[in-house]
Amino acid sequence: MIYVHLINNDYRYEVNELIRVFYFNEEIVFLDDLKDYSEGFLIVVGLKDVLSFTKVYKDNELLCEIQIEIKSINIGDHDIEKRRKVGIIQSLYDALDNLSTVKAPWGVLTGVRPVKIVHKLMDKGYDHKEILNILKGGYRLYDEKAKLLIDVAQKQRKHIYPIDENRFSLYVAIPFCPTRCLYCSFPAVGIGKYGHLVDEYTEKLIYELDMIGELTDSKHISTVYIGGGTPTAIPCKNLQKIIHAIYRNFGRENIQEFTVEAGRPDTINEEILKMLKENGINRISINPQTMNDETLKLIGRHHKAKDIVDVYYLAKKIGFSIINMDLIVGLPSEGTKEIRTTLKEIEKLNPENLTVHTLAVKRASRFKNVIDQYDIKEQNVIYEMLKEIKAFTEKMNLEPYYLYRQKQILGNFENVGYAKKDKECIYNIKMMEEKETVLAAGMGAISKIYFPKEDRIERVPNVKSLNEYLTRVHEMVERKKVHLT
Repeated sequence: MIYVHLINNDYRYEVNELIRVFYFNEEIVFLDDLKDYSEGFLIVVGLKDVLSFTKVYKDNELLCEIQIEIKSINIGDHDIEKRRKVGIIQSLYDALDNLSTVKAPWGVLTGVRPVKIVHKLMDKGYDHKEILNILKGGYRLYDEKAKLLIDVAQKQRKHIYPIDENRFSLYVAIPFCPTRCLYCSFPAVGIGKYGHLVDEYTEKLIYELDMIGELTDSKHISTVYIGGGTPTAIPCKNLQKIIHAIYRNFGRENIQEFTVEAGRPDTINEEILKMLKENGINRISINPQTMNDETLKLIGRHHKAKDIVDVYYLAKKIGFSIINMDLIVGLPSEGTKEIRTTLKEIEKLNPENLTVHTLAVKRASRFKNVIDQYDIKEQNVIYEMLKEIKAFTEKMNLEPYYLYRQKQILGNFENVGYAKKDKECIYNIKMMEEKETVLAAGMGAISKIYFPKEDRIERVPNVKSLNEYLTRVHEMVERKKVHLT
């Protein structure tokens, strides 16, 4: 157990999140009064005049003390409150970094979208050297992560700017899956149990798309992404109806990029792939997660690595020029040996996109409740696996183009999308950097409406229950109407 006491600040959330980076499995208890502390691990974090400070005690013995001058902090922002906040977290980071063996390459950053920081600095006119110094000094990033953020931001800017307040992207959720993977936290339902509702879901989803079409009559569409769940788990005719509804409402010729997550090979066949190709889908995902059969079985996937290979070559034969493949680092029982096996097989396929996720243990996943039953590698092993992937992407001429982080992610690492030159998924960039409205239809989908004058996002969620979505779809439309009219 770790006790924490705050002095002259109320950054409880930020302090809690950073401590979890170094002490992932420890219970953290905040004390309002130091009189309640008698023994154990105690961290005192506070402000005093122009200084931020952190003191760490073990059984009343002072182990470490760090002080930071607020005026010395360089984060490219002169707002005194922001500098105080960063100062507090800096002192905490420096203290824990001295005491812990855990690596924290992302420094004081615990948010989901760190690339946003770089974009803001670029917008203010900072050059790359200045930004690098801010990331490494002000935010305590390791050199490799700071350079990664800059590389990603550079790759993205042509797809973000100039900002157009009348431009939007569309996300369509198909929540059905053959089985639920062990680690999955997305709103999804089993096709076996709920397959009888697919036709009704298709009908209600098309209604929502029709209404979004009316609400966006004066705007123009940019990209479309059909995700899940597993969109290809539903019958081919249903998926085609949904695609046709999208074209009817938004115009086939207006869509710059159209992605469908084909996802799992046990849902993909020649009929579906030909339908997607004939309907102008120019980007699909075929997601192995791993190319090790034992792991696939362990995480609840009812297919083998060979099935991935067969489906990939079938998609190429049919004519898909851009295929993304997802991998997950840190799956149960996997280490460097297993990731090398996966990369060896992926190299043979040579996909245009590769998205690398680090396993996140989410509250909504089955994994959260049974994690103790599995062999999960330590941070240093995860780090070595990610190094293997980095070397692999460089070898394959795959460059990073989008990046995000998640709460409860193993080792405090990140998720990175890589692509060959000019093969980036534009939707992923727009969705992640939040400089364009993304309207979302379907169960569990979240619309993010962008207000450029305020540089603000308004999130408008759909319900996460299938039955509720079917009975309340009109309400989902009204929620969007409030912000779009």
